[in-house]
Amino acid sequence: MGRFDPIMKTTAGEIAKLVEGALIRGEAGAVLTNFAALDQADETCVSFYGNPKYREQLQSTRAGLVLVPDGEVSVAEGVALVVVANPVIAFDRIVRQYGVKASAFTAGVSSAASLHPGAQLDRDAVSIAGNAFVSSGAQIGKGTRIGAGAVIGEDAVVGEDCIIGANVTICQGCIIGDRVILHPGVVVGADGFGFEFIDGRHRKIEQLGIVRIGDDVEVGASSTIDRARFGETVIGEGTKIDNQVQIGHNCIIGKHCLIVAQSGISGSTRIGDYVTLAAQCGIAGHLFIADRVTFGARSGVIASIREPGGTYFGYPARPFKEDRREAMRLKQLGRLFRRVKALESGTLEGSGEAG
Repeated sequence: MGRFDPIMKTTAGEIAKLVEGALIRGEAGAVLTNFAALDQADETCVSFYGNPKYREQLQSTRAGLVLVPDGEVSVAEGVALVVVANPVIAFDRIVRQYGVKASAFTAGVSSAASLHPGAQLDRDAVSIAGNAFVSSGAQIGKGTRIGAGAVIGEDAVVGEDCIIGANVTICQGCIIGDRVILHPGVVVGADGFGFEFIDGRHRKIEQLGIVRIGDDVEVGASSTIDRARFGETVIGEGTKIDNQVQIGHNCIIGKHCLIVAQSGISGSTRIGDYVTLAAQCGIAGHLFIADRVTFGARSGVIASIREPGGTYFGYPARPFKEDRREAMRLKQLGRLFRRVKALESGTLEGSGEAG
């Protein structure tokens, strides 16, 4: 399917009705057959304006219709406008209605899958793809899909209506809540990184705990969540984890957090609810992070933050205003260096030592 190949046939009026918006410009009967980003859309497309960073794209877009928030916007003539409470959510509703949909759930166990006789599941209420392996004592809830090549370890528990992607590994004893999505390649419950240096060698410390993942958690492709050394590594309800994230042993992550790509959290760190880690953040071990704290991209956190709220940047991570002031000072160093050199040069010339 090409970028602008027709994937739907609807009208501006029907779009406004679908997203519960108000058509404030354009013809209700105008036909729309696709959706796209502002800078990629043509007159057949629905697009949306959900971030002020894209103001210039909004002004130059060729889209047939744009979803916009309430308030004054600048858009080229001929572009229909629908005002909605939240353009991002409204556009998502359109994509869900007309976009490529995931295959419907179909219960059944592939003949190429391997199920231990001691596994606990209802074959008529789960979907297990080829080359998946479900170990002894593992429990699979109703409505759950197990992808090709996935491994469910001994005594692991997977809740209801989960999506376990291809080649996911859920290790022994780990517990997964309901409606959890684990994208391809996720590993839950591999050993934590625990060693003691004894007699010139790194001696492995046994990791005998589990991982517990709450309801409605989503974990991106190739992310890893280590089992606890003892007790539990915990991912709270509703938390969303991006691709290639590493969470160390005995970490406790709160509810409804956002952890973005390539971030790493060292062992035994506790993170509160509604915390956001932007891309490539690093958090040292044995720290405490209070609720609703936000870290900018590539922040390095080496000390606990006990005050709820607040935005932090940089290495070491500092409050946003403090980090910006430090950045401005660094920018001024070059100019200061040149001024000092000029003053030194003038002093030498004035004393007769130059030349």
